[in-house]
Amino acid sequence: MLKRLFNTLLLLACTVAATAQELNCKVTITHDKITGVDNEVFTSMTRAVNDFMNAHKWTTDEYTTNEKIDCNIFINLTGNKAGGDVDAYNATLSVQASRPVYGSSYTTSLVNYVDRDVCFKFNQFTTLQFDDNRINGTEALSSNLTAILAYYAYIIVALDYDSFSPDGGSSYLKKAQNIVSNAPEQNKTIVGWKAVEGSRNRYWLADQLLNQRFHDVRAFWYTMHREGLDSMYTKPIDSRMRILTGLKKLYQVNKENPSSMLLQFVFAAKSDEFIHLLVQTPKIDRPPFLTLLNAMDVPNAPKYNNLK
Repeated sequence: MLKRLFNTLLLLACTVAATAQELNCKVTITHDKITGVDNEVFTSMTRAVNDFMNAHKWTTDEYTTNEKIDCNIFINLTGNKAGGDVDAYNATLSVQASRPVYGSSYTTSLVNYVDRDVCFKFNQFTTLQFDDNRINGTEALSSNLTAILAYYAYIIVALDYDSFSPDGGSSYLKKAQNIVSNAPEQNKTIVGWKAVEGSRNRYWLADQLLNQRFHDVRAFWYTMHREGLDSMYTKPIDSRMRILTGLKKLYQVNKENPSSMLLQFVFAAKSDEFIHLLVQTPKIDRPPFLTLLNAMDVPNAPKYNNLK
């Protein structure tokens, strides 16, 4: 596996295979807006989510400790669900993930996304369990928590694999899409899994990552990481230009699919990195790339314009 070879060279270690799981996930849960609930519930919730993300085996590959993917899950409980069930919550969930860049101490962002369509039920005396073949479980609100967590675990793993080999994460994107197709349902209480529920949700992210209309985004993802960032130490100018010229692929995808979920997702993770690359580029060479970025990533246009 290319990723294992990469990390072996990077860290000069680990000749013995290990069975460690794939994620090194830090979990934070805030509950300032929740009243009337014992704090021990939230301690148990944090522990349960942490164990779920870090102890579950998400792939068939074996990872060493040094190969684990660093990620963060932030769950902000915003209130109890209507209906008087104190074990049910509305929340936002922030997901961040990164991977190291070869030949440096630098880490590059893979995911930086906030999901605002989160609701779930949690019982502190119940272990979080997930089965790819039985995603909807026996109780919809309880299963929604594990479905959402598993979905983002597969997205993180897939994007990490994609960064090491072309389309390397396809099988895990299909697992994420399987979760979407079989997600728990409970009237209009559970949202975020259906195309009709908006243009920016879990359905559209998985769909567009696997849709051939957006394949150039994944091709650029590989180019940016493996052919660009990982070569930056030895060939900084060539690597930087390989990434920046690759923006033309993203621009064409954006032109054919304006305001797409996937492009917004990419820029949420990569806008600061694009700025950093442009800072290292002579001013005379920046205008074409700034034009592309301004057209695709309107929310960050002020930042790009500061580089003119």
